[in-house]
Amino acid sequence: MRLVLVTDAWHPQVNGVVRTLSNLRDYLIGLGDEVIMVTPELFFSLPCPTYPEIRLSLFTARKIRKIFTDTPPDAVHIATEGPLGIAARRYCVKNNIPFTTAFHTRFAEYVHARIRLPLKWGYAGLRWFHRPSRAIMVATPSLQTDLENRGFQHIRRWTRGIDTELFHPREKDAFTQERPIFLYVGRVAVEKNIEDFLNLDLPGTKVVVGDGPQRKALEKKYPQTAFLGMKEGEELAEIYAAADVFIFPSRTDTFGLVLLEALACGVPVAAYPVTGPLDVIGDHPVGVLDEDLKNAAIKALDIDPATCRDYALGYSWATSANQFKNNLVVFTDTRNNLLTPKSYKKTEEVGQ
Repeated sequence: MRLVLVTDAWHPQVNGVVRTLSNLRDYLIGLGDEVIMVTPELFFSLPCPTYPEIRLSLFTARKIRKIFTDTPPDAVHIATEGPLGIAARRYCVKNNIPFTTAFHTRFAEYVHARIRLPLKWGYAGLRWFHRPSRAIMVATPSLQTDLENRGFQHIRRWTRGIDTELFHPREKDAFTQERPIFLYVGRVAVEKNIEDFLNLDLPGTKVVVGDGPQRKALEKKYPQTAFLGMKEGEELAEIYAAADVFIFPSRTDTFGLVLLEALACGVPVAAYPVTGPLDVIGDHPVGVLDEDLKNAAIKALDIDPATCRDYALGYSWATSANQFKNNLVVFTDTRNNLLTPKSYKKTEEVGQ
């Protein structure tokens, strides 16, 4: 299969979407599929105002057309609703090319948090973007229910995976600060609600790993917190494993891949009972979900690390990639004649 995968979120960004797509690409290539990545690296781009880590691609139409005509795909997946996603959507709709999309991020809530754009306007734009999609892939059942209630259709499940060989329990010697260590990993931005964590009266030490537009302001406001910046690979895995509790203060994430990364390292989770944590953690004894985040953090200290690790092992990239492939619309393009689309044979969803 030759897949064109379009995403505005790509390296050097470090977030759950980029990690998901990177691992998906690598796994599919390992299966023998050809994956053509359409990312901001291929285009002239500018940094997004107030969020320079995100690149906004410009003058995309000609190159998008060339990619599709030079290497006609068997399937098209548009991962993000940014400039590249919109350009690829426009080309596919104009040329009657079936495609799938994914709902990775609650952009309506993110934009509302930044510029107070009404949520109903944001969701109207998202419904417009996803309406032609043959399958909108979502990670959790609660997100699926929420989107269906907002008028989205053709929703399919696509779970996430975890690299359990990289993320695993280790010696807790990465920190010399006072314990317990309460850790946050992710973008340092207003939509992540990090100040709910930083304002908690907790024993020990708070640690923040990640970068973003709020980092400098929060470092100045919370000098007792250790801000370590962006970390990746082995260094990130060592930091996870050295923590005592992973704090997830976001109320807007659609999944939270960092939850699985922490659990795989044997670190329990404290979070709000919202979409993402409710689906990943639920009532499993690997975390505490409570509107009182301090109470959740303290209670999570008593959770068995081995239970967390065992639970995370139930999520694999094989399961995630197979679900993704089953959701694709595969077509044949010969001499510019698109034949009737067909889906991959549906298999039972696992890992949920």
